[in-house]
Amino acid sequence: MVINKGGNLSKAYFKAYFSLIRNSRQCTLEEAKEITFVRLFRNDETTRGDISYEHFIEAYKELKE
Repeated sequence: MVINKGGNLSKAYFKAYFSLIRNSRQCTLEEAKEITFVRLFRNDETTRGDISYEHFIEAYKELKE
């Protein structure tokens, strides 16, 4: 997936990314969250800005329900 470094990533983007990681690696949602955090945020929640991180957390919470 291509990421525009200047824009905010949407909740829908993160839901799709979690799904892609889960399907390709056959892992749990929690593992997909960790992989996504490392790959997209480089273990720093400020890397892509507050809005993207907020959407990341919201997407995870919605999928967890």
